[in-house]
Amino acid sequence: MDLPVMPPVKPMLAKAAATLPREPSALYEPKWDGFRCIVFRDGADIELGSRNDRPLTRYFPEVADNLASALPPRCVLDGEIVVVTNHGLDFDVLQNRLHPAASRVRKLSAETPAGFVAFDLLALGDDDLTTTPFHVRRRLLQSILPTDHDGVYLTPITDDPDIAQDWFIRFEGAGFDGVMVKSRDLRYSQDKRVMIKVKHERTADCVVAGFRWHKDGQGVGSLLLGLYDAAGNLNHVGVASSFTAARRTQLVTELQPWRTDALTDHPWREWADAAAQARADGKMPGGVSRWSAGKDLSWEPLRPELVAEVRYEHLQAGRFRHGGRLVRFRDDRDPTSCTYAQLDEAAPAELADIFTTAQANR
Repeated sequence: MDLPVMPPVKPMLAKAAATLPREPSALYEPKWDGFRCIVFRDGADIELGSRNDRPLTRYFPEVADNLASALPPRCVLDGEIVVVTNHGLDFDVLQNRLHPAASRVRKLSAETPAGFVAFDLLALGDDDLTTTPFHVRRRLLQSILPTDHDGVYLTPITDDPDIAQDWFIRFEGAGFDGVMVKSRDLRYSQDKRVMIKVKHERTADCVVAGFRWHKDGQGVGSLLLGLYDAAGNLNHVGVASSFTAARRTQLVTELQPWRTDALTDHPWREWADAAAQARADGKMPGGVSRWSAGKDLSWEPLRPELVAEVRYEHLQAGRFRHGGRLVRFRDDRDPTSCTYAQLDEAAPAELADIFTTAQANR
C-alpha cells in the first residue's frame, strides 16, 4: 500500500459526558455498537484494522468485498463493523464472527453478514485529510459513498440537538450506545479524546457471587455479578471493575466474610475448575473468550449473599454489554430480589428508520 495515511492508525477517541451538549458548533451522530474499524483501500488491496491494531480483514470477507465495490480506488475511512438483526444491532453475533477456522469464517459470513457504517474520512486519493475540518471531511465522505449500496452505509448526522436527543431515546432499543458529539472544525487526532460521547446509564441491584484478583495480585480487580431469572437460576451477567488502588485493597477486607465455605452449595461451583473454565467460551465467570487473549480469568467464589448497586449502560442477550461500576453495597436488599425484572429495557426500534434518516440527510 502507498496511501497518504498508512496503517496502523489509532482511532480518534471520545470523553464521556452525562448530558447532551448544546453548542452552535456541535454536530451529532448515533453511537454504533460494533467493532471500530479503519479501512485502508489502495486499488485491489483492502485492509480492515481494529482500534487495537488487530487485523479484521480475514474475519469479515463480505465487508471487504462490499467496500471494494463501493469505495473509490484510494482512500482511508473510519467507521464501525456491525451486524444488524431483526431485533437490532447484535454484538454477541458480531463477536462470534472472530473464529480461527477459515471454513467457519466463510460459513458465518454468509449466515450472519456484517455491514460497515462510515463516519469519517482520513484520506482521499493523494490527500491527507486528518488536518481538514470535520465538516469538510464529512462532505467529502458523503460525496464518495453510493446511496444504494447494501452493506456499506453512511451514519446519520445532524446539527439539531433535539433530533440528537430523539435518537438517544428512540434508538436505544435497537442496540445503539448513545450519541457522539463532534465540533464542526474538529481535526482527526489519533488516540486522543477530542470527541464527546453521551451514553445510556442506569443502575441495577446484583448479587456479588465472586471476584477476580487484580493483575498486580494486591487487591480485587473485579466483582462477578449475578441476577436471578424466572426459574430461580443465578445467571452471570458481567462484572464491576475500574477500582482505584486504595479501593482494591479495601475490597479484600470487605469481601472476606463471604469467602468462608463459599463453594458449598454455590450456584456456579461447577465452573470453578480450570477445565470447566476452558469449556465456558466466555459465558461463565471463568470462561476463556476470544477477547481474553490468554488472560488469567480464574475467580474466587463468594457466598451469594452480598448485594451491590451497579451502574451499567445496557443489557444485551441477558448480560451487561460493558463492564459495570460499583455504586455501593446494599445491606438492605435480599439477594433473591436481584432479578431481571428490575431492569429497564427499552422497546426495540426499527433500524430501517435510522438508515432512512441517513439517506434523507445526504
